[in-house]
Amino acid sequence: MAYDDLRSFLRALDREGDLKRIKAEVDPYLEVGEIVDRVQKAKGPALLFENVKGSTMPLAMNVFGTERRLAKALGLKGPEEISEKIAGLLKPELPQGFTGFRDAFGKLASMAHVPPRHVKSGDAPVHEVVLTGEDVNLDDLPALFTWPQDGGSFFNLGLTHTKDPDTGIRNLGLYRLQRHDRRTIGMHWQIHKDSRNHAAVAAKRGEKLPVAIAFGCPPVVTYAATAPLPGDIDEYLFAGFVAGERVKMVDCKTVPLQVPADAEVVLEGWLEPGEMLPEGPFGDHTGFYTPQEPFPALRIDCVTMRRRPVLQSIVVGRPPTEDGPLGKFTERFFLPLLKIIIPDIVDYDLPEAGGFHNCVIVSIDKKYPKHAQKTMHAIWGAHMMSLTKLIIVVDSDCDVHDYREVAWRAFGNVDYSRDLTVVEGPVDHLDHASYQQFWGGKAGIDATRKLPEEGYTRDGGWPEMVSSDPETAALVDRRWKEYGL
Repeated sequence: MAYDDLRSFLRALDREGDLKRIKAEVDPYLEVGEIVDRVQKAKGPALLFENVKGSTMPLAMNVFGTERRLAKALGLKGPEEISEKIAGLLKPELPQGFTGFRDAFGKLASMAHVPPRHVKSGDAPVHEVVLTGEDVNLDDLPALFTWPQDGGSFFNLGLTHTKDPDTGIRNLGLYRLQRHDRRTIGMHWQIHKDSRNHAAVAAKRGEKLPVAIAFGCPPVVTYAATAPLPGDIDEYLFAGFVAGERVKMVDCKTVPLQVPADAEVVLEGWLEPGEMLPEGPFGDHTGFYTPQEPFPALRIDCVTMRRRPVLQSIVVGRPPTEDGPLGKFTERFFLPLLKIIIPDIVDYDLPEAGGFHNCVIVSIDKKYPKHAQKTMHAIWGAHMMSLTKLIIVVDSDCDVHDYREVAWRAFGNVDYSRDLTVVEGPVDHLDHASYQQFWGGKAGIDATRKLPEEGYTRDGGWPEMVSSDPETAALVDRRWKEYGL
């Protein structure tokens, strides 16, 4: 099962020797970031800084820094476990016989654990301490100044809760938060994000927007906040589905929102229409600084927390970082859903070096001329995959996760005068390479075998790949030990 809260997971890692407690005083200005960046690039342990300069609150870092740790946090053997579960739920076949009925009942039973469960304030650990008014002081929380040209100190793993003023549908998002002063934080709501839309609707109605930001949530909730779900899909339903049990929620003290009852710290406030402050620069997950821009400024009216809370954060920057395991799990989880939208896809890979959204490698079982181009345009029309800048399409016999194999196909199977597709479209808010913000050029590379109908007219058609003689390969397998190699 998934862990109910952050601290129980940290205790489990401690018992296994996969958590390093750092008792020496460390400075959140640059020093913590340098330590964490080195450890996470070395695939090192989770870190618990117990003595952070300027704060009495311990700081948990690199908690999801390896795929093994993330799987353990979510109560899974690996990402394929949920991928298979999602694929099973998507199958519409009717039960046949007792076995089919049992399988269908099992699917329904698994969904019964999905809806979040409301608990009273007195039963919520996050309400053990409540601070309001002048008692609120964000300086008590260890915010990170990670890179030399950052515009200030940031909280990088605060889970932001909002709801659509028109529909009441809530959204759980993960956005960086700049600490402007002891009671104000900047909300980096990018143009394509749901919380930005909620703020725009509230402003149009002349209303304040209630906001709650939770830190140190149950691991499955933190993961769900990173998942690129459609706006009408509740992240807490998805969290419950992954965990196999309902997430406990509690009403906030001063805003009409709910947050995880087992969170470590929660900030509550009302966003006034038009309240903006300069936010950034910030060394982002692209590995480059994003520029300073005006973003909403939230006044914090209430802080609730556990006794002796632990704050969780991450360091982002040039890959690989802690984003890596989170992105790879999302890649695997959403393959069955992507296949529903684009059934042409056999498999896909989102390289971490591309920030997961800059490049997609996709394999197809090619059936007709320009099948690769059709797949490219389908991907550019699929929700947040519309931000993809480079798509490489290969045949189904190519392992999309083997970058050497993909490179061999892309370098050798392409006539760039015919097999390169260039279009324009939306790009990520953080993209620094586009000549103007929010949109730019994209490319698709058709690295599949070419058909005569596509204009490939060379004698003999597309050549065969070089491969070993099967009988000789089997002989060498049998005699391998005799060679002494």
